[in-house]
Amino acid sequence: MTETTKNIRFRSPGMAWDLAGVLHLPEDFDAEGSYPAIVSVHPIGSCKEQTAGNVYAKGLAEAGYVVLAFDASFQGESGGEPRLVEDPAQRVEDVRVAIDHLVTLPYVDADRIGGIGVCGGGGYVLNATMSDRRIKAVASITGVNFGRLSREAFSGYDPIGALEQMSAQRTSEARGEDARVDDYLPASVAEGRSAGIEDIDMLEATDYYKTDRGRTPGGATSAAFSRRAAAMGWDAFLQAETLLTQPMLIVIGEKPGGFGAYRDGQEIYGRAPSKDKQLLVLPGVSHYELYDQPEPTGKALAAATEFFGAHL
Repeated sequence: MTETTKNIRFRSPGMAWDLAGVLHLPEDFDAEGSYPAIVSVHPIGSCKEQTAGNVYAKGLAEAGYVVLAFDASFQGESGGEPRLVEDPAQRVEDVRVAIDHLVTLPYVDADRIGGIGVCGGGGYVLNATMSDRRIKAVASITGVNFGRLSREAFSGYDPIGALEQMSAQRTSEARGEDARVDDYLPASVAEGRSAGIEDIDMLEATDYYKTDRGRTPGGATSAAFSRRAAAMGWDAFLQAETLLTQPMLIVIGEKPGGFGAYRDGQEIYGRAPSKDKQLLVLPGVSHYELYDQPEPTGKALAAATEFFGAHL
């Protein structure tokens, strides 16, 4: 099977900007029918055209689902100012807004909605699932708790020092200075190695985002430095022991890297009280191989298709 796509824009009542999305529809789509639907959430620094869209949304649409991949607020083709803000609370709200749109579509069965996310999007969709009971089943693909990552590796393991710098920068911007925008990644793998970077996640992220392998206009890999403070006090897994009761699939690669998907996957699997939870650890697979490499993504999609088939 193949899928067809439709570019859309949507917002919730009271929202000041549109979100840009792509609806991935099954090949034999019938507007008079009734379909289960899935929200697909992109990684940090990514966009709807990359792995959340062209791999996971595409694959699930081919399996018969209506899938909505969308750009986060302040990023890609979505609205919101200032640009290049990565605010976890807003990212989670964006998931709810995407569901608000899905439930207005006459061909979507509002009682059969799921969520899937990749990397930071995996953490966001898990968090959204805790507080939005419209999500009946959730799958996290190499999911990362961006709050934990921000306090650790992304702050040089000095969260207070980083917050001091972010606060000073925000004061400067409030007084009229230009925003500081940092790229999460080096310009190339060679440049990263020359700078002494050895971590598999950093190098493979650079290979994905900075080459034709995955590079797209909306995948900025950049963030406004002063606004990164929003992630420092956030935790994707807060209250998981009480609230994460829906069926859950966690897919991670066996090769650990600096972004921490392996440990985060193990942690949330242990903490969630869901009576139907699955942990799939793919041998010899790294974080970024689960973005686009055919064999590991094929296994992840097969697991997700079976999982959603059982619960939606």
